[in-house]
Amino acid sequence: MIVGDSGYFWYRNRTNNMKSVLGVYECSMDAKGRVLLPAGLKRQLDSAAHEGFVLKRSVFSPCLELHTMEQWRGISEKIGKLNRFVKKNADFVRLFHAGVKMVELDGSGRILIAKDLAAFARLERELVFSGTPLGVEIWSRSAYEAAVNPSDLDFAQLAEEVMGGQNGDHELP
Repeated sequence: MIVGDSGYFWYRNRTNNMKSVLGVYECSMDAKGRVLLPAGLKRQLDSAAHEGFVLKRSVFSPCLELHTMEQWRGISEKIGKLNRFVKKNADFVRLFHAGVKMVELDGSGRILIAKDLAAFARLERELVFSGTPLGVEIWSRSAYEAAVNPSDLDFAQLAEEVMGGQNGDHELP
């Protein structure tokens, strides 16, 4: 299993000037939908916790996305530029915002995952929080393992297709 308690610092994303979260963390959700944020993740999110967070459905995967308000303002700014008088744009905005919730850390450092969002992502008791440059993905552990260990995907080929034509604009090893 590749999941561990790793990474506990922020870094600046050069392309959108938003803070990124690093690390993959396992945790549990109780019967009420409350999840105690792992210590390494909480350290990274502490500076943003006073504003709360946005929790939403992922567009492409069976998981949820947790965004800081700083990240959400950047996303909202881009979406706000769409012409709402174009039907496909209006449809996209409606679907993108379906189920969006504001969440805050409670006094014990937990977030509450609403039942509709938990159902969308098919969340079970055992969860994985995965930091990305675009926010934190929240997965059921079984779905996460399936997503990061696909049998039908050649990661080396995907990396070449996605990053190979970057003409030196990236700093990956």
